[in-house]
Amino acid sequence: MRRRVPALTGVRTVAALSVCLTHAAYWTGHYTDDYVGRLLSRFEVGVALFFVLSGYLLFAPWVRALQETQSGAPAEYPGLRRYTWHRVRRIVPAYWVTVLAVYAIFLVRTDTSDFGQGWSDLLRNLTFTQVYGLGHLHTGLTQMWSMAAEVAYYIALPLVAWPIAHLVCRDRWRPDLLLVCLGGLLLVSPLWTVVVHGSDGVDPTARMWPPAFASWFVGGMVLAVLARTVTRWPAIPSVAVAVGAFLISGGAVAGEPTIVPADAGATVVKHTLYLVVALGLVGPLAIGPGDDAWSRVCGSRPMVWFGEISYEFFLVHVMVLEFTMDLLGYSVFTGSTLAAFVVTSVISVPVAWSLHRLTAPLWRDSPTRSVGVRG
Repeated sequence: MRRRVPALTGVRTVAALSVCLTHAAYWTGHYTDDYVGRLLSRFEVGVALFFVLSGYLLFAPWVRALQETQSGAPAEYPGLRRYTWHRVRRIVPAYWVTVLAVYAIFLVRTDTSDFGQGWSDLLRNLTFTQVYGLGHLHTGLTQMWSMAAEVAYYIALPLVAWPIAHLVCRDRWRPDLLLVCLGGLLLVSPLWTVVVHGSDGVDPTARMWPPAFASWFVGGMVLAVLARTVTRWPAIPSVAVAVGAFLISGGAVAGEPTIVPADAGATVVKHTLYLVVALGLVGPLAIGPGDDAWSRVCGSRPMVWFGEISYEFFLVHVMVLEFTMDLLGYSVFTGSTLAAFVVTSVISVPVAWSLHRLTAPLWRDSPTRSVGVRG
């Protein structure tokens, strides 16, 4: 039986604010190649947190369908049409409104680079294809590289889940086979990283294509299986491991302060540490009894409220940050990270809430909305 887990929505607050903080650090020039600068850049781990949550929530119905075969019922997998429609109406309306609004703003605001301009780039940004090739990420929308990856995973999920469930597991509850298959899929990202870093003539943007970050999404899928096989995931040691992995990521072993380090080994280390962080934070919420301090914090009203608008906050915060820099009188790569972060967050919240209210009627009745479910 499914039940709502508010803490799985509340933890999105951590993810969204982390991403906002790392962008504030970048805009104010604090992505320095020392421990503090690298650690500030590592707050991009919020993206990994979002991906793990998506993998967990979207694969959970497939796992549940297989587990229910133990009672003799046939496996009833999510319908492709219903799944696709729910994903489209949850993601696309708010995204399109944001993209069109940013392009409209830059019809007036001209202090920007030439990247992402023109009708063809607008089409790319509307269709989540802006990461395939240089020069298509538009100012105020640069964070949307992760949306291109997220949508690719949405498309790939049924294409991966059905063969595993139907052909490998033969429509039976086989958590061992599920974990073996998913374990193999976890290797996609490191193998992709090694290949694109070590091959000549590869498009440089390939380092940011969806396969580079697939392990985070697959990690969430693994968590969906564990949620049906493990009865307890202690919160305190799990969160401690997550914090430890995050602190280690600030070391030189995880590369310079950038999304994809130049060295393949550093990139694999960094992405693996991010996966550990995300699983450490989400695992207790998905599997734990829900009576620990971490669950209570993430399940609190303010966290859940913010988590409900976290997607819209993510969409708008970079454009708001552009205006915040002007408001505070900062030129690019100067100023206080804390001030930029706080002001951007304060302004972004009502903007995100308004966008949420505008687009929520299109998807609110969907059972796959942002509030998590746990079996």
